[in-house]
Amino acid sequence: MLKKHPAKKLTIYTNEIDKFGHRPVYEVLIDIFKRRSFACVNVFRAIEGLGAHGELKVAKILDLSTNLPLKVEAIGSEEMINEALADVYHVVENGLVELSDTTILKSQPLKPDEREEGTGHMKLQGKAKMLKIIISEEDKWLGEPLHEVIVKRFITEDIAGATVYRAMAGYGPHRRYHKRKLLTPQGQLPIVIIVVDTQENIDKVLPLLDDIVTEGIVIVSEVEVIKYTHRDAPNPLTP
Repeated sequence: MLKKHPAKKLTIYTNEIDKFGHRPVYEVLIDIFKRRSFACVNVFRAIEGLGAHGELKVAKILDLSTNLPLKVEAIGSEEMINEALADVYHVVENGLVELSDTTILKSQPLKPDEREEGTGHMKLQGKAKMLKIIISEEDKWLGEPLHEVIVKRFITEDIAGATVYRAMAGYGPHRRYHKRKLLTPQGQLPIVIIVVDTQENIDKVLPLLDDIVTEGIVIVSEVEVIKYTHRDAPNPLTP
């Protein structure tokens, strides 16, 4: 499961024309945060804004040099923020610097070549569990297609992977036969979601399915994983 952890968000409001030396201030700030391995750094350009001088500025399609506000957001630990503040104060002569508490719910994983040796995708081989969920195209949860809700929740629970199939034909508990045809209304055919993962991971999502699958069938069976590969795995044929 993805673990929440506290963090700090440092927000700097500056302008497009602000410079430090010969470089835009926002570029210098990005370098400061990059050197300290911040979890996330983003720069946002305003559509319109009102600065300290009370002058309203609006982005125009044909005006590429408009001096609009910029917002630089950096997220990291309290220690990282404190170490960067001195440099930030030195670079930002005009603008606003804001510090706030935040909580990281999910952090983007590193690219394969940035991972430390011995880390990477989960190794899934041998005895495992297969979870199969059979629902209908028309099933929804809070207005969203149920199969999409289930897959998104599986992602937040760190499930190894999920595949969604739309049936060509089938019938359910009402024993009405449906077949895929060109003019068949969407919503009348079964949807099957299949997951293969460890028993521990399967067990932790079963209560979720019990809550949101109000009509359908949920099946858990034992399987043996013979081979598990992913796109980031090294190619044995590549020298």
